[in-house]
Amino acid sequence: MNLAIVSGTSINRSKVFADWVDESIETPFGLVEVKRGKGLVAVNRHGFTNPLPPHRSNYRGYVAALKALQIDTALTVSSVGSLRSELSPGTFVSCSDYVSFAPLTFINDEPSGFAPRLDNSLLEELQVLSPYKIETGKIYVQTRGPRFETRAEVKILQSWGCDVVGMTFANEADLLLESGIAVTSLCMVDNFAHGLADESLTMEGFENSVLENQNRIDDILEAIGKRFGI
Repeated sequence: MNLAIVSGTSINRSKVFADWVDESIETPFGLVEVKRGKGLVAVNRHGFTNPLPPHRSNYRGYVAALKALQIDTALTVSSVGSLRSELSPGTFVSCSDYVSFAPLTFINDEPSGFAPRLDNSLLEELQVLSPYKIETGKIYVQTRGPRFETRAEVKILQSWGCDVVGMTFANEADLLLESGIAVTSLCMVDNFAHGLADESLTMEGFENSVLENQNRIDDILEAIGKRFGI
């Protein structure tokens, strides 16, 4: 198994990747930065040097880079908002399916009947390695961003049966799975979606929550590195 870890802005703050080697991969979609360490590859979906917001991230670029590096399995670590009162900030979630009405693809010149399906092949081992409980079988829904969802939008997403909301995972899952790369979903709940909590949802509050959860993310990433690193 050739494993990659795909994460977001928290990967730049993580102590786990401090001594990993920086490398640039040329792709048809531009130059992509990756980090290599102990037989593993790490990608920041927003970019390491000049991070881009979710709606501008180079999804095709970093998936193409992973394909060029012969990656066959990806652990995606995503920050999400909770659509359920029982999934409070600080909770780890693995999603078994996702919703997106603006799919991404590499296939632009012919019809495609591709139907993505998450296999979560690393989930059982991840549950053993993780010092924290992981809620499983949840449904991720993607919105475009960069703003948070309105209260009305949140109510609609809840009525669809979705559990968590984010701005990135569906895009990368579409492209990874289309490329033949297996995907295991791991999400950190960093906030309640707009209208679920008593306090107002703000960018400052969200960023503070991400910082508070960094150590928990690092604990799991460190365990992954020790288990799968060469």
